[in-house]
Parts: sequence; structure tokens; C-alpha cells
Amino acid sequence: MAGVIGTPVRHSRSPAVVNAAFAAACLDWTYAAFEVAPGRAADAVSAMRTLGLGGLSVTTPHKRDVIASLDELTPAAADLDAVNCIAWAGDRLVGHNTDGDGLVASLRASDGIDPTGARCVVLGAGGAARSVVRALAEAGAADVVVVNRTPEKGEEAAALAGAVGRSGTEADLASADLVINATSVGMGVAPGAEEPLPVDPQRLGAHQVVIDLVYLPLQTPLLLLAEQRGARTVDGLGMLVHQAAIAITLWTGVAPDIATMDAAARA
Repeated sequence: MAGVIGTPVRHSRSPAVVNAAFAAACLDWTYAAFEVAPGRAADAVSAMRTLGLGGLSVTTPHKRDVIASLDELTPAAADLDAVNCIAWAGDRLVGHNTDGDGLVASLRASDGIDPTGARCVVLGAGGAARSVVRALAEAGAADVVVVNRTPEKGEEAAALAGAVGRSGTEADLASADLVINATSVGMGVAPGAEEPLPVDPQRLGAHQVVIDLVYLPLQTPLLLLAEQRGARTVDGLGMLVHQAAIAITLWTGVAPDIATMDAAARA
């Protein structure tokens, strides 16, 4: 048994995606959404130990709160001070952060886009942005610029990219190869509805790949306008699928079928 803890979490697409992967691999596993109230993260980790759960995904508001109850953190989870996956290593519980690696894997495997040597602009400085910034640097990006409304937070996020990271402005979009929206702007927007955009779309062009981590709706206002400007666009389902695939491999030792997971996510 595995599952995702968070609140609210009943809306999660993860059970459909992960259970499809388990079925395709003929694994005797199942995955459910567990509603865990704020402040009860330690109880959930204790339950994992007591019940022998095979793995847990962790979402808002527990990504930081679970850390004190774990035995070990991966370097990514420690740097980001956030855990989105808990897996067993023998009798020890290890906290992982697979979000950024999930994005890089999705770009390379599903979309044929390699961040190595790319000039990247990341919009936002929250948890998702921080994981992406770190992963892009590890993947060999030449430049990782963080554009955020609060420059100080942008600088903190950019520091996760080391020597190739810096805080910037929308002017940096002109020279970017990859533009990643890691803000929540565009989430839940009905087709045709007006919505504030994370950047001025006039700054986007045909030489760029524009990625939006938002996947509800699949075509966000940013992606629609970027497409009209000639840019190649990538929706947020790839990151969802690939970070889940990394978790499944950590839990079961089996690499799941990505095509099956992607089809389940899109359905």
C-alpha cells in the first residue's frame, strides 16, 4: 500500500496515474489519497512505520513538516528543505524531493528537450520553482535566472543553482532558451477567460520552449499566447508523471511504463 498525504487531497490525479502504472507492471500494489490535517504530518509518518506502508507521496501542507520524523534526507530534499516522497531504505525512512528531476526527465524523455547548456528563466521562487532551479543546474544548464516579484526570494532560489544561478527581470526572457512558469498563475482558468499572466507574452518568441507547471487546464493562458508567438509549448502533466515514476521506482524497484502513466493522467 502506498499513497499521498495532504489537504485538500481528494482532488489528486496521482491515484489514477500511479495505479495505472502498478497495473501495467503487474505489481500487487495500490495507491490512495489520505486526507491528513495540518499539523498531523508526524502522525502520518508514524502510521507509515506502524502499518508498513510501502511509500508515501507528500503534498501541501506537509512537505516541510514530515522532515523531523524521517531518518534521512537526500541532498535535494535537504537543500530544498522539502520532501515530496518518502521511501524505505532497509528499515530507515528517507525523504526525497523528485519534482525538479521529474521536470528534467519529462523534457528529455517525452519532449526531446535537453537543458544541458540551455539558458533558462524560471518564473517564481516558491517550492516548485526552487526544485526546478536546482535540477536545471544539476542537468548542466548554462544559465538559470529566477524572475520573481520579490527579488530577495528570487536571489534565495537562484542560489540553489550555484554559479549558474542569478536573480533577474523580465528583460532576461529575450535571451532565454527555456522559460518555465513555476507560479500558480493560470491554474483553474476556464477556456477563454482572462487571467493575469506571469510575464508579458510579447517578450516570448519562436526560438523558445515555454513550459508551464500548471496542468489544470492543460493549455494555460500563458501557453496559448506563447504558441501564438511561435514558441514551442509544454504542459505540466509531464512533470507530474515523471516525478511519480521516480517515486514508484524508489518504492518498488521497478521502472514503470511512462506511456501508460501519461495516458492515465490525460484521461
